[in-house]
Amino acid sequence: MSSDPEQEYFSDGVSEDIITDLSKLAGLFVIARNSAFAYKGKAVNVPEICRELAVRFALEGSIRKAGNRVRITAQLIDGATGGHIWADRYDRELADIFEVQDEVTREIVQALAPHLTDSAKPVTNRQPTQSMEAYDHFLRGRSQWWLFTRDSNLIARQMFEQAIKLDPNFATAIAWLGASHLVEFINDWSEEPEKSAAKHAELVRQAVALDKNNPFARVQLGLSCLVARKHDQAILEAERALQLDPNFAHAHLDLAWFYYYSGRFDDALTVLGDLERLDPLFPDINLQIQALAELQLGRYEDALKTAKRRIIRNPNSDVTQVLLASCHGHLGTIQEAWESWRRTHEINPD
Repeated sequence: MSSDPEQEYFSDGVSEDIITDLSKLAGLFVIARNSAFAYKGKAVNVPEICRELAVRFALEGSIRKAGNRVRITAQLIDGATGGHIWADRYDRELADIFEVQDEVTREIVQALAPHLTDSAKPVTNRQPTQSMEAYDHFLRGRSQWWLFTRDSNLIARQMFEQAIKLDPNFATAIAWLGASHLVEFINDWSEEPEKSAAKHAELVRQAVALDKNNPFARVQLGLSCLVARKHDQAILEAERALQLDPNFAHAHLDLAWFYYYSGRFDDALTVLGDLERLDPLFPDINLQIQALAELQLGRYEDALKTAKRRIIRNPNSDVTQVLLASCHGHLGTIQEAWESWRRTHEINPD
């Protein structure tokens, strides 16, 4: 990845797209973006990282963009020995970026062929847009979306809108634009939340109509079904997303939510277990879902322990303090319940 802050959005974006391409291969187990990016910018010991993430191989490299040219270096390393399995460098026109991503994917699959099943065939000729300017705006927007703040979400929306203006059929950008409206709805950042939810539903349906095999658009369609309380349809869309991309951590997370809201608490916990393997450095929201499911199953001690784990990682989560209060109430530890309730109002007076 690039060490230049001005190029970080581009290098991160291309890296994320390569992760996505690899994760679509049924014969590969690919660690999620969230955990992979945790090592960005750090001095790394590849065998140690592979042990931490419970994987055999690591892909590392760098991406540089200068004017209309891009240089990508990549190397595949065996985590057991630290030896190189494959390495290459690509110096191309920026317009060839999707072709380069396809080449990287194909060559990695070829290098890993002795370890793969015949079903592991890379998806190639993936050209989400003909406009490099639209793609650049999309990458800028996605990098802002991942920051999960009100201001960054608005910047992301503007970037996605610019990308779609340049290419009205850019399905991925349309789906991510929809996601910006959903984030606004979920976090109560919208003055008109119902309109935000409706806009999300409209955009993701448009994205799926343009590209029915887009996993991100599919799982966003599932989220719109969840908002509409169409739980069975939401589950179906998440399952479709996982058929298209078996290693898609975001789809696993949303499927866990869908199961939870459908009252299928054991299924939610099973999916979360699968997700923890895909994303060992998972975001703390996973612990919230786990604790909620354990609470609904009457496993109050387990729910309490899980909620406390989230509080360690996210001390200012008011909803988790409410969950702690509920667990303590069920367990009869009333003083602790009142303390969690006091802390809730301290975090969020409203």
